[in-house]
Amino acid sequence: MADSVETAKVAIWQIVHAIPRGKVATYGQVARLAGMPQQSRLVGRVLSGLPKHSKLPWHRVINSQGKISNPNPDRQADRLATEGVVLLNGKISLRTYQWQTD
Repeated sequence: MADSVETAKVAIWQIVHAIPRGKVATYGQVARLAGMPQQSRLVGRVLSGLPKHSKLPWHRVINSQGKISNPNPDRQADRLATEGVVLLNGKISLRTYQWQTD
């Protein structure tokens, strides 16, 4: 069981690391690309457990409605803004900013 949890973490970290600057991915998209469809909540749990000074671009992961679900939304919004991602009325346009992997 512990091995499968570590494997899942590494897969999630690899996908999040690959999200380009100025783009976002949804929790569900990260889960799907990591080979774990239907595990979007797991993605959230893994990212919430990152060390405070992690270099992983966790801020590029948002919910399927284009909103920030992070308990510290201002920190995430600021990081996204520095990459040119625009929030309008608390929402990010997935049409404009979602990472296309196809």
